[in-house]
Amino acid sequence: MFDGRWRARVDQGTTPLGAALSRIGVTADQLTLTGLVMAAGAAVAIGSGHLWIGVLLLVASGLPDLLDGPVAKASGTAAPRGAFFDSVADRVTDTLLLGGVGWYLASTHGGRSALLPFAVLGAATLVSYERAKAESLGFNAKGGIMERAERIVLLGIGLVWSPLLVPVLWVMLVLTLATAVQRFVMVWRQASPAPREAPRWRTGRVESRWRQWRETAVLRSGPEQRAPGGRWRDRRQRVLASRSTRAGQARRSRRRVISGP
Repeated sequence: MFDGRWRARVDQGTTPLGAALSRIGVTADQLTLTGLVMAAGAAVAIGSGHLWIGVLLLVASGLPDLLDGPVAKASGTAAPRGAFFDSVADRVTDTLLLGGVGWYLASTHGGRSALLPFAVLGAATLVSYERAKAESLGFNAKGGIMERAERIVLLGIGLVWSPLLVPVLWVMLVLTLATAVQRFVMVWRQASPAPREAPRWRTGRVESRWRQWRETAVLRSGPEQRAPGGRWRDRRQRVLASRSTRAGQARRSRRRVISGP
């Protein structure tokens, strides 16, 4: 949902910053690595119970993630290798953050609540895999009501108000699964073959095509070659002519016999 509505506006605001960072020598890979290190620090802070520090590091880790793309475009270093590194770093970041949340819930709430962040992680991984697989097959699987940006925002809200953390995780799980279903249906429709129309046979159309073929065959045939219909017609005419000749000869013979010498 973020990519479809606000990505263009955010890119307009971050493009000048990316150009400025590129001029001072900052690379996109450095920003991606910085965001990954900050996310690891946020995971440690959340797991140890320092939620406010974890939120600040979470916000700080999101800034390099927003700027690495504009820096790569401004410096002319945008390439599949950087996109691959950024995608892998995002998956590692999600794993670290939700792992820190699971550690925190296991130490404070106990029971099965620690499994909830890992369920969210599994659903998020499914959403990311659907997009990657669809793009490798030439389809589009972008969009959904709960993408990575929305998950980070909701996770930050749950960390700021810790009593809401478990309900927020449930909301994240439901909406992430709904996004997975949305993307599956989207790709399924794109990959479905187009329905074929049944042939419409019409008597007049068939007869006209047959007549056209016969006339074309007669025109293309030489003086000694005729279409199959022409050969049968000539043979029939020869047979009728021979029959009429024999009948005339028989009548003349009878007349001679009757008239006598």
